[in-house]
Amino acid sequence: MPPGWVRCREAWPPRWWSAWAIVARYFLWLSYLGTAYCGWQRQPNDMSVQQRAEEALATILRRPTPLTAAGRTDAGVNALAQYVSLPVTRGELEREGRRLVSSLVALTPDDLSVRGLYKADVSFSARFDALERGYRYRVACGSARPVLSWGHTWWLRSVADLDVDAMGEAASALLGEHDFRSFCKASSAGLLEADGRSTCRRLSAVSVVRAREAGEDLVAIDVRGNAFLHNMVRVIAGTLVEVGRGHRDASWVARALAAHDRSAAGPTAPAHGLTFEWVGYPEAALVSWE
Repeated sequence: MPPGWVRCREAWPPRWWSAWAIVARYFLWLSYLGTAYCGWQRQPNDMSVQQRAEEALATILRRPTPLTAAGRTDAGVNALAQYVSLPVTRGELEREGRRLVSSLVALTPDDLSVRGLYKADVSFSARFDALERGYRYRVACGSARPVLSWGHTWWLRSVADLDVDAMGEAASALLGEHDFRSFCKASSAGLLEADGRSTCRRLSAVSVVRAREAGEDLVAIDVRGNAFLHNMVRVIAGTLVEVGRGHRDASWVARALAAHDRSAAGPTAPAHGLTFEWVGYPEAALVSWE
């Protein structure tokens, strides 16, 4: 390893960067509507949130700006708290934070918001140093179309209401560390198995509550955990909705979990109802930069 490099778990900076120039990391707090994007991660033939953000940063810093994200949201999934990190040089660290944010706002579209800028130690990673992540899945019931929550809520037009108590009882079976293969996209679970990687994850909180947002009544499914499998929260939401509609009893969720088979759980809920809402980092790891 060349002198001056700091060993970390993210990709090495490219060769054109001087080894001694990397002194810290920018951390950006981003929010976005996922409707127009193929997801967070860059794709060869479609627009991603990562590409939008990296292009804006590259215009300002006049160099490639590879970002590492706290979570890789799928196509159509929204985010209120996506944190991304970028290694920076001493000269870039001396920039005024407010001016950098102002420039980013001017260069990004209306469905992508830059909500904060932080600095962190050079070895700190948005992805690998996240302690927990949190998601909320929103559901609206009844014949009245949700308006202000339309782009981030699953509308069950033909369902008058959901049994929130039964959904909450069913959700309790998911707490703790389990093999969540039943709640993972089957093809992704197969790839993990082929690579010798586990489908076990730990959920610290799962709750189902009634919420009123912007004057509209919703059912919210909140999930927190250390990490998530592909489609995991959406399958959890689809499974709990089956209980809420009375199609399954509350004990069915525990049986589905124990089956370790994707076909045992409920449907995958639509992407647009899911929002990435929270990331937990060690206290004082991020310093607000103004």
